[in-house]
Amino acid sequence: MLKIGHRGAKGHVAENTLASIQKALKLGVDGIEIDVHRCASGELVVFHDFTVDRMTDGSGEIAKLPFRELKKLKTRGNFEIPTLAQVLAFVDNACLLNIELKGQDTAQEAARIIKFYVDKKGWDYSNFIVSSFQEDLLLTVYELNKEIPLGILTDINLDRAIAFAKKVNAVSLHIDYTMLTEEIVEELKQDFKVFAYTVNNLKPLARIESYGVTGIISDYPDRI
Repeated sequence: MLKIGHRGAKGHVAENTLASIQKALKLGVDGIEIDVHRCASGELVVFHDFTVDRMTDGSGEIAKLPFRELKKLKTRGNFEIPTLAQVLAFVDNACLLNIELKGQDTAQEAARIIKFYVDKKGWDYSNFIVSSFQEDLLLTVYELNKEIPLGILTDINLDRAIAFAKKVNAVSLHIDYTMLTEEIVEELKQDFKVFAYTVNNLKPLARIESYGVTGIISDYPDRI
């Protein structure tokens, strides 16, 4: 079973920062999940929210701020907002990287960067999963490059997620752990990898692990 750090190691260090990713790697994760938005100057930045208000000393929408402005901001813990390219260089092919497309207009640039790292930097497509709740973004990635592994995120309608997964030949389903039973996992694993998120407490961790999921995404990957 794969141990996946949520937004790096969110429970230990400010989420989606290089420091959080470094902490996850030190904890021996098999993979890291991050989120991306496209900022006003075109770069994909690693950040969860659509605005910088909650996590930084600034204010405003990611999509309306150029990277030169985002770079001046400090997150909790006094860290900078990294770009996707910076995260890839930092991880350096050390583990699986799950890139969740959050903001609009992220699919094309994500596909371009992934292809570049496979063609020029020695990464393999199998070391990536691109996931999203937004079907249009995943469909765009699928149409651009069918070699990029896709993961379908769901927290409401599992049947819809399965149907869309089949449409885009997704490799995995990323499911809110409260939706899972042993029987559901067993059935889904016939066709897909099954990742449960975001599992932090010890009792649900033990239960979800007993179901035989492919991997668990956690703020505290050291608890898995």
